[in-house]
Amino acid sequence: MNANEIVATMEQLYPDARCALNHETPFQLLVATVLSAQTTDAAVNKVTPALFQAYPSAKEMAQASPSEIEPYIQRIGLYRNKARSIVHLSIELENRFDGVVPSSHKDLESLPGVGRKTANVVRAVAFGIPSFAVDTHVERVSKRLGLAKPQDSVVKVEAKLKRKIDRSSWIQAHHTFIFFGRYMCTARNPKCDNCPFVSICKKDRYK
Repeated sequence: MNANEIVATMEQLYPDARCALNHETPFQLLVATVLSAQTTDAAVNKVTPALFQAYPSAKEMAQASPSEIEPYIQRIGLYRNKARSIVHLSIELENRFDGVVPSSHKDLESLPGVGRKTANVVRAVAFGIPSFAVDTHVERVSKRLGLAKPQDSVVKVEAKLKRKIDRSSWIQAHHTFIFFGRYMCTARNPKCDNCPFVSICKKDRYK
């Protein structure tokens, strides 16, 4: 079973896979993705409605201090660091990009708190640019299904997935891998009895 066949099978299981972070604008998606580091999308979605009501764009958030942002997001992990990041990235957006979220990898990754995964999410979801963000779910599923090796770095996993999967499928495949990892191929107690990939799974080599 090749990578495209794996993707097609997953999409039959999760035809409605999509970005689970609630947002209305590229800026809100960028902020939500930064906030999602080391926490769940569900937890982020609980704090962003009030945050975005108070600070709907980079202009408003750039005028806030991290201490003003902290009460809105204190229920999620690393909230102090994240408050600093989203204020400072808002300032950078205002000063360098006229408040508009850029679409290039280089520009996105130049913003505070924005790494390769976040840049890929924004490029794919906000701008429809074929990208393949690798989070913990995508990495785990890729290695268990033999699409990457256990020792591969996140960057190498991304490169292998982009080489093996049709470019036109990258955006949707990213969401599908996440859903598959979140609901079937979980880190602990994966639902192997219901998995269509048991025959190719290398779970014992990559936990």
